[in-house]
Amino acid sequence: MSGRQHRFQPPKGAADLLLIRHGETQEAVRGQMFPLVDGQGDPSLLPVGEKQALRVGERLKAEPISAIYVTKMVRTHQTAAPLAAHLGLAPRIDPDLHEVFLGDWDGGEYRFRAAENDPAFLRARDREEWGEIPGAETTAALQARVKRGLQRVAAAHADELVAVVVHGGVVSAALAIATGSPAFAFNGADNGSISRLVVGPNGMILRGFNDVTHLRD
Repeated sequence: MSGRQHRFQPPKGAADLLLIRHGETQEAVRGQMFPLVDGQGDPSLLPVGEKQALRVGERLKAEPISAIYVTKMVRTHQTAAPLAAHLGLAPRIDPDLHEVFLGDWDGGEYRFRAAENDPAFLRARDREEWGEIPGAETTAALQARVKRGLQRVAAAHADELVAVVVHGGVVSAALAIATGSPAFAFNGADNGSISRLVVGPNGMILRGFNDVTHLRD
């Protein structure tokens, strides 16, 4: 008799989600807000971000992906476009997976406040609470809607592999929910990175974080 080591398989009825952070976006300029969509900054990809999107498409084009999801933000549509073209799929929008709402600092201001170590930014970082930023949504509200969105995607794609092109704050929230980690433990996913989360009726399983092997020259 012989026995091989166990190889992970998603539980029956779960969806295997590839969480892809969008490519790098245009730089913020003092006094010039990004275009806004529902009060949130909507910058487009830089050329380097477009290259990252192409690399994502090449990396995943042979995978048995059954659906692609994006958010209302143009940067996720641009990042998903090469993969969607390879697979012949039309991306779908989920309303709960948009980026953290940054209130008074949305539209690009957050980048400057962070660089300047604004006291509210430091409080948000140290307390792991987005709500410290004036007018921003709370960490609890972010996690609640991200969980709702991921569960909705998973319920529609049981036993399937799905690409979900989202934002850094969404990746962070999703993986913190899955692992029970501190809220900001997974902040800082790279642009164009791929994380893997299995979502089923009985919970979430983290299978990978911040894979960037496809972005290396």
